[in-house]
Amino acid sequence: MAIFFLLLCWLHVVHAQLSLPSTPFLPPPATSGAQPTTQGSIPNSQWSTLLGNLLYFYEAQRSGHLPGTNRVSWRNDSALNDGSDVGLDLSGGYYDAGDYIKCTFPLSFTIMSICWGATDFGGGYDLANQTVYLDDMLRWGLGWLIKAHPSPHTLYVQVADANLDNAYWGGDLNIPQNRPSYQINDTSPGTDAAAGASAAFAACSNLYASRSLGPSFSTPASLQNSTYANILLTHAQDLYSFAINASGGKQTYQTAVPQAGTAYASSSYGDDLTMAALFLAWATNSSDYYSHAETYYAQYSLAGQNDVFNWDSKTPGLSVLFAQLANLGAGFAGNLSGWQAESERYFDHILNGGGPSYKTKGGLLWYPGDSDEDSLNPALNAAMLLTRYAQIATTQDKAKNYLNFAQSQLNYALGNNPMSAPYVVGSNPNSPANPHSAMASGGDDISHIDTSPPQEAYILYGAVVGGPDPKDRFYDIRSDWPETEVALDYNAPMLTLAAMHVLNDTSDPFFTRLQAGAFAANKPSGNPCDAAFNCHSGSGLSTGAKVALGVVLSLIGSAIIAAGTWYYYNRRKGAKGTVIY
Repeated sequence: MAIFFLLLCWLHVVHAQLSLPSTPFLPPPATSGAQPTTQGSIPNSQWSTLLGNLLYFYEAQRSGHLPGTNRVSWRNDSALNDGSDVGLDLSGGYYDAGDYIKCTFPLSFTIMSICWGATDFGGGYDLANQTVYLDDMLRWGLGWLIKAHPSPHTLYVQVADANLDNAYWGGDLNIPQNRPSYQINDTSPGTDAAAGASAAFAACSNLYASRSLGPSFSTPASLQNSTYANILLTHAQDLYSFAINASGGKQTYQTAVPQAGTAYASSSYGDDLTMAALFLAWATNSSDYYSHAETYYAQYSLAGQNDVFNWDSKTPGLSVLFAQLANLGAGFAGNLSGWQAESERYFDHILNGGGPSYKTKGGLLWYPGDSDEDSLNPALNAAMLLTRYAQIATTQDKAKNYLNFAQSQLNYALGNNPMSAPYVVGSNPNSPANPHSAMASGGDDISHIDTSPPQEAYILYGAVVGGPDPKDRFYDIRSDWPETEVALDYNAPMLTLAAMHVLNDTSDPFFTRLQAGAFAANKPSGNPCDAAFNCHSGSGLSTGAKVALGVVLSLIGSAIIAAGTWYYYNRRKGAKGTVIY
């Protein structure tokens, strides 16, 4: 079996992907985002550029040996020895956010979401001439997941210790070399992580096999490659088997690897099992996998929930995928009307303000707890699901209402908000200038993150930041990680939404209406009041100051300070939380 897995990896390496153009797409200056187009046709060039920028961000997040086609001039080869502690090559992949850890669980969700979206609205990538970069982006992540799955019952779930990694603030050339590799296996399993990776492989197998969701949706992006699709499907099936049959039973992955729970603790695994079984049912036309999905959905009481959709909580997406498969007319699929009813119950609850979510005064969908440290992500994920489901809604009125609400959230993220700030770096002169990114900042003084250097050294084009606070305020402070953090999963829903607009929208993104200086005129004074700043004093310590204090005092071996440092590095927003910095 080990030889078989090595053969799969070899096939992945040698099997040709789409050829990158000799003249690469490069993000234009932010000023171009303040120039409305006049052509009034499809594809709209501003939406196409936005889609390209969003993909470009992932290239800036690459780890490992960069290829000759690298478009991000300021990035370097990095973390080339990852996996050496376990005798494997675990180099490559993506840094998860503004630091240098690599995490399987959120990466799997990100890739699953992007492949699902590129199946629904893949024609948008084709029209924007971004399919080749979609292929490049996906293969870079999937290639690392293949490395991380060296045998059927082994999956590496994290490289680098989050606590140690957060003590380093600097460029990619001097990343600390102590980067342990953490695995789950047959006796120490992680049901959620294995199932999540299975779902990613299966969703992307569907994309590369060009398995369309029917006439209600676009054709998949033009990536058809049956050999690669089969490689991905084999990994998906083996990981699913690992998730349900591990001799160690079923458990959350941080139970086996507590270190992984520091940054991305999982709250459950029933949703992950259901998602994996559904994508596998679609990929294999299997009634058995579909029956598994139905069983998990009932067993783990997933109906009737009103949770957020994100890397930890896939439940809201399940009824939508169930409905898509039923609408497709798949022979194994269940009753379409039942899944439509559950999907519309969930979406109507959001639109009617039924809680726990609500809209801020400025109009942003807000989930208390989940939105506190990455406010745009829950809203954009909801917009993505609404846009997807609207294609098969039971009535035209519902479809219209869902699309209108989704558009309001996308417009908010693209500048129609009280700050007049488009929350995509480099898209407009009013975009955030200080994303929390150790790579892009250009600084190495951990005690002065905000001022060293005064201006961010590199523009992290296409990065979606965390977003504003519940009062719609955005401070654009580098150390304010709840607002200015970037992450792989933050970009995922925006990609799908942008692809849909390339397909269908002749009008410009909202940010083209904003001229230079609009954000400066609305920017709040003072400091934020959130997990990165002390809300109870006039001059709260920034994240950089807190980290520096922890590092210095830990050198003297104080147990009390060490405990405080541990608390700082493990600050979370409960079971649903987000990355820490």
